[in-house]
Amino acid sequence: MNKQVIVYSTQDCIECNMVKQMLTREGIPFEVRDVMTSEVYQQEVEKFGYMGVPVTVVEDQAVKGFVPELENLIELAKK
Repeated sequence: MNKQVIVYSTQDCIECNMVKQMLTREGIPFEVRDVMTSEVYQQEVEKFGYMGVPVTVVEDQAVKGFVPELENLIELAKK
């Protein structure tokens, strides 16, 4: 069963869109949390130690950006 995946993003963020497209291609459902619409979402990102987006979260692991480590999170999400 897939684990919950959250992508913290903003509307015009190119890297955020790349992350979302990659997850969609992999068939992984995810929730988008726009940090510009919610102070709570911004605080959640900061709890992971990041200031910017995209931040992708699976369980208690977070990765910022469209980076190679994202592959590891995708594999985790599939388990």
